[in-house]
Amino acid sequence: MVDAHALTRLVGDVADFLDVTFGQASLHVPASGRPIGAGDLLTIDDVDHLVAATGLRSPGFRLVRQGETLPVSRVTRKVRIGSRPVDDLVDVAAVHREVGAGATLVLQGLHRSFAPVASFCRDLERTLTHPVQANAYLTPPVAQGLDLHEDPHDVFAVQSYGSKRWVVHPPDGGPAWDLELRPGDVLYLPAGTRHAAQTVDDASLHLTIGVRTVTWRRIIEQAVDAVLAGDADLDRSLPAGWAENPGDLVATATVTVQRVAQRLADATDHPIVIEREAERFWGSRTPDRSGGLRDIIELDRVDDRTPLRRRGDVSVRVLGVGASPQSPSADIEVVLADRTLRLPASVAPALHRVIAADRLQPSDLDDLMDGPSRLVLTRRLVREGVLTIERDPVGA
Repeated sequence: MVDAHALTRLVGDVADFLDVTFGQASLHVPASGRPIGAGDLLTIDDVDHLVAATGLRSPGFRLVRQGETLPVSRVTRKVRIGSRPVDDLVDVAAVHREVGAGATLVLQGLHRSFAPVASFCRDLERTLTHPVQANAYLTPPVAQGLDLHEDPHDVFAVQSYGSKRWVVHPPDGGPAWDLELRPGDVLYLPAGTRHAAQTVDDASLHLTIGVRTVTWRRIIEQAVDAVLAGDADLDRSLPAGWAENPGDLVATATVTVQRVAQRLADATDHPIVIEREAERFWGSRTPDRSGGLRDIIELDRVDDRTPLRRRGDVSVRVLGVGASPQSPSADIEVVLADRTLRLPASVAPALHRVIAADRLQPSDLDDLMDGPSRLVLTRRLVREGVLTIERDPVGA
């Protein structure tokens, strides 16, 4: 397993959580149950700053009262940004007013917009290899944001400020939980767990980290779709008048279903379905490209002694393309999250060394490539976001 630091901050014992709890049971982890908690990922001061000073726009936030989302027009205002009019910029005073009147403030998509949460979610995502998202809920005293409901994805609720009462109905039909989350506490709910939350005497801030798990149902549906797509007989119409006596088709339907089931059992491309789903996961991730603009501006300064760092959030896989009569020298494909690079096969040894390294400088490749070639490769990898220029080298 890759580094599970983020998951450790949520649940403490990672091995036990993955073996016993993940996707199967609810779990309450008190703040004292972990050596390093996650309650400081988003503080009340962070929320105050995001609302007041970052120019939030809808749908990056919304307000909810008694289970109903307030009209966007009540909490936004019209402004001009450059020459373009926009009508969905946060109205800070209106948000303050609505929260003061009992509405819950929801900050959406924090896995994309707030750096500490985004970094945490990327780490968690690499451990679970399921997509992760994050929203936050600031609820005034003695108020409820959403009624009893269930989410189609797994949820980690991380209490950050104040306390919140949760009512949880376990999926196994056991007795309902009635518990109060305090700062630093974490509540894990598998997809489909019915729950509701409300504040008590104090306001509450909690971060909801959603895990959109890939299920076996999704894999099997894709395998069935692949079999159906290859069976042209299934596109034939039912006989004219079939609805008058549908029972006449029962035997034919049974044979058809059995034939499809047999084709599904005989299919040999099921591993491809899993591989495609993995490709979809890695291709959907948004890497951290912080410092990338400065890298581009300073790219020509990269020389043999420039310290470089491998971007840990960037997924890189090297695939062989193979030789052909038209191209006798096999190339390799370097698969990144959002694009694929094609490079000469001769750079593969150096590329694998770069991918395996945490930090390096171009001269570290001197036994594999000549000077100009290794500068071309490393500069290309900086430009593509695989490497970044290390501006504060370790030990400097």
